[in-house]
Amino acid sequence: MKKAALHNLGCKVNAYETEAMQQILEDAGYEIVPFTERADVYVINTCSVTNMADRKSRQMLHRAKKLNPDAIVVGAGCYVQTKEAQALVDDAIDIVIGNNRKHELLQMLEEYEQSHARAKSIVDINHEKQEYEELFLSRTAEHTRAFIKVQDGCNQFCSYCIIPFARGRVRSRNAKDVLAEIRRLAENGYQEVVLTGIHLSSYGVDIDDNLLHLIEQVHEVEGIKRIRLGSLEPRIVTEEFVKRLSELPKICPHFHLSLQSGCDATLIRMNRRYDTEEYEQGCRILRKYFEHPAITTDVIVGFPGETDEEFETTKAYLERIHFYEMHIFQYSKREGTKAAVMPGQIPETLKKQRSEMLLELETRMSKEYRDYYIGKKVEVLLEEPFEWEGKTYFIGYTKEYVKVAYQTDGDKTNQFVLGILKEQLAEDIYLMVEF
Repeated sequence: MKKAALHNLGCKVNAYETEAMQQILEDAGYEIVPFTERADVYVINTCSVTNMADRKSRQMLHRAKKLNPDAIVVGAGCYVQTKEAQALVDDAIDIVIGNNRKHELLQMLEEYEQSHARAKSIVDINHEKQEYEELFLSRTAEHTRAFIKVQDGCNQFCSYCIIPFARGRVRSRNAKDVLAEIRRLAENGYQEVVLTGIHLSSYGVDIDDNLLHLIEQVHEVEGIKRIRLGSLEPRIVTEEFVKRLSELPKICPHFHLSLQSGCDATLIRMNRRYDTEEYEQGCRILRKYFEHPAITTDVIVGFPGETDEEFETTKAYLERIHFYEMHIFQYSKREGTKAAVMPGQIPETLKKQRSEMLLELETRMSKEYRDYYIGKKVEVLLEEPFEWEGKTYFIGYTKEYVKVAYQTDGDKTNQFVLGILKEQLAEDIYLMVEF
């Protein structure tokens, strides 16, 4: 039996695609082994969102070839899509598969084994008409939560972002295929799904549908108890959208609203197409219809031209909104984007200083959000065992994505438990006791 190892870099969409490629190989008879072991085939699903992601992608491709020089190394995804010329001359890569072609993995492996000639499957993703690439899952590496890719591509072209060039224009998955996959996963015991995409808010613009309609259909799937949403754009958060979401009991009040900056002047340079008042209004609406919703976001520090005053404006804005969690990124220049040639590029040392300030703010606000639930009744979906100071717990999450530990001797995987949050147990983990 041939052995295959896979490694994923990047976003939840990439993670979904990696699991789908793993399932393709498993169904073809491959034994899946850890990436650190010797295998006949290595598949690296690469990322190109930052320069660091490019570097990690190259490192993992070369690490695979060192693990077994005779193995077939497959470079897939965004790095090889955007750096096609480099990938095709890299001796560590035997097969290059761009985005929208990952379903061809098995075919390309078979062709390579027959010819032993370097193989390529990359299309000009921005100049050829593309349809949604169908990949399917009936199981995932997670025991309780399944990520469901429903959309690919992005039409926004933010000035700092390479992803539209890596993923192409918006392509939406047909709702009947989404629902069929979710039903299969529900039949296999999954109770929570996360709808995700490269630009999830754009779902349906190309197929005369919309995200809210899809969510309402997913809500009807028997066996699914929780629905989470991936990253949303602020403009989708209207009164009607949130009101209808609040009428769906399975919806988790955990919303990731992409922000990037709390300064209007910076947002304009970023080409983000909304302002801080519009964003704040969306947060008000969420808090109107949901009790203490978890609102999380992304922030870029050190964007070209960001003055000390603009940074302080952003910092004050973040504290006013009072997020549950913030993902802080130092601006990374991406060749081919408008921001890469903007004047006022910020020194790396200053980016690091600003990042550290926001990370300190994030730590404080996140704890304040979680502490709100101490003494309150919560429902937790338990996922996996956890050992702490000689005791056995099961770790799970509330609907707001607060991490909880519940002491038990039995196997509670994929079970719901009601209890009271008592205290912080370890780092971001809170102890729950029965009431």
